Amino acid sequence: MTQKMRAAVLVEPRRFELDLRPVPDIQPGEVLLEVARCGICGTDTHIYDGSFMAHRLPLVPGHEFSGRVVQSGAKSGVAEGIAAVVDINHGCGRCYYCRRGQLMNCPSIKQIGIDVDGGFADYVRVPAHLVIQAPETTSFDVLALTEPVACVVHTAVRSGLEPARAVLIIGAGPIGNLHIQMQRLTGAAPIIVAETSSERAKLAKAAGADAVVSDPKRLLDVVREMTDGRGVDLAIESVGATALYELAQVALRPGGHLAAFGLPPEGSELKVDLLSTVLREYSLMGSVAGPGQAMHYALSLLCHGRFDTTAFTAATYTLDDIGTAFETLSDRPSDLKTQIILNDAL
Repeated sequence: MTQKMRAAVLVEPRRFELDLRPVPDIQPGEVLLEVARCGICGTDTHIYDGSFMAHRLPLVPGHEFSGRVVQSGAKSGVAEGIAAVVDINHGCGRCYYCRRGQLMNCPSIKQIGIDVDGGFADYVRVPAHLVIQAPETTSFDVLALTEPVACVVHTAVRSGLEPARAVLIIGAGPIGNLHIQMQRLTGAAPIIVAETSSERAKLAKAAGADAVVSDPKRLLDVVREMTDGRGVDLAIESVGATALYELAQVALRPGGHLAAFGLPPEGSELKVDLLSTVLREYSLMGSVAGPGQAMHYALSLLCHGRFDTTAFTAATYTLDDIGTAFETLSDRPSDLKTQIILNDAL
């Protein structure tokens, strides 16, 4: 293709430039996707402020996107014209970790929109095997939620699917709210949420939380009251703060699991009582992204209406206003997700 496209390039922390650049040429085994919508993720905000992946700049961020395949390279096996979402996680496919289905540990892993240019552009070039066809009956704004939903699906699967387990979710921002909805689907009971924002606390309750605690000093008392004094079976930290990880750790019952999901600052350390960990058989599990089958699960759940997406699709900005969209995120706590509209006519 010889035409030009718009791309929002993060040239340095907190500064986007709208660039007019050639549409990418695709190679055999690749496809070109015209982007309809692309959501702003918490990871994007860390890239934006320079606290994560600053060495990759300049970069076109954006990894929560949906769109339509407009060109397929040789041997791609992908039909042109289909609606699609993309698994952004590209492993080598050959190493020890990829062979075991643990591609997030692949030494060559690259993530679209994080390591290489992503979805805040009119078009994005992607490996064909990462493209997932989506039904035409589901809107592109909902389809753009597939990647973040895949992340919470991945956490749920990795932490073991067990009905009626007591779950604590710390943080009810965008991903925390999705964790609430996902845990409700798995049959968790009770679901206890820690959230200081009154707006997000209301949304957490509406999403299915049995209790929302706004005062951190009361959290452990509420956990004990709702679990007959035991503590929770599973705690999910979705903020990325060391103090909250420590709080989640204390809230566990003996034999409980802590799912480390929130991204803390690089070099953060968690104090662990090793003797207690051994004697009470606590476990700590990291969970990042939503690769592979998690994307397919997420797409099916979204297309069949298993998630309430209302608060995730209402806030929209154009690509021209992407800087404003990022700068005003913290002023809009009731907007659980902000999406950039690239082409609503697809």
